Amino acid sequence: MSVAQSLRLAVRGEIKEAEPLAELVSIRMGGKAETVFRPADAEDLVAGLRVLRGEGHSHRVLGGGANTLVGDLGVHEVVVQLGGGFTDESWPATNEVALGAAVPGMRALRAARKKGLTGPEFLVGIPGTLGGQVAMNAGTQHGQVSDLLVSAELASADGIGWFPASQLALAYRESHLPPGAVVTRARFALKPGDVAAGDASVQADLDYRRNSQPWSQPNLGSTFKNPPGDKAGRLLEAAGLKGHRIGNVAFSDRHANFLVNLGDGKAADALALIELAKKRVFEASGIKLQLEIVLLGEFG
Repeated sequence: MSVAQSLRLAVRGEIKEAEPLAELVSIRMGGKAETVFRPADAEDLVAGLRVLRGEGHSHRVLGGGANTLVGDLGVHEVVVQLGGGFTDESWPATNEVALGAAVPGMRALRAARKKGLTGPEFLVGIPGTLGGQVAMNAGTQHGQVSDLLVSAELASADGIGWFPASQLALAYRESHLPPGAVVTRARFALKPGDVAAGDASVQADLDYRRNSQPWSQPNLGSTFKNPPGDKAGRLLEAAGLKGHRIGNVAFSDRHANFLVNLGDGKAADALALIELAKKRVFEASGIKLQLEIVLLGEFG
């Protein structure tokens, strides 16, 4: 019995086989997933994870696909993607909101504004969904998830539970979730503040991003983490890689740390650019660039 058949016997959510992933990731490239599991809700997710553990199958979570490079040869692991059953909103405390993992960061700001509160302004310009943003401690120069996160609800084959942010080892663009855990909800602490000033900062940040980043092209977002005291984009540009192209993939001529798909790009070419960038930046500066994006599947 295939893993898809086993899942269909145990869960209420959607199971797809041989699903193209290119349209589910922001750079619009990559192969197919052998199996995609979209649980109906958190309990359904746990039921599916128990099937996978029982049969020895691994899984990977795909959120909004904003920072994910999928291999051209596809993904053999089961891809878990959260949808409509993970978009709830509740207020466990006066200045705390809990949001489902499948909503975008903008939802956190809208929730805050309903109560005249501030805090999540920096999330608005970050693509993807809250689950992925928690998992990578997403942020900008104006703030990061760990500044607001009180706790995260995690699902695994063992069940569902809330974990305080202090247990997630949140650091610069990373966290350390329990093995196999999936973020299902996040609880944020908000605060009273100058809403008008917050809205102005959001607009200024969006304008800056729109003018300095390749929003009109399929892209991966920030490819590399910024090393301490420096910027990955500056290092890539200094190494002569701004606009550098392999096949139909290039480092953007607008922002060197963004890989863009120029049309029918291949993940193998994106990976070749990544390796070239690591090599050239290290030769030029002695700095070892670290990926901010997630690699998913087989690249050949």
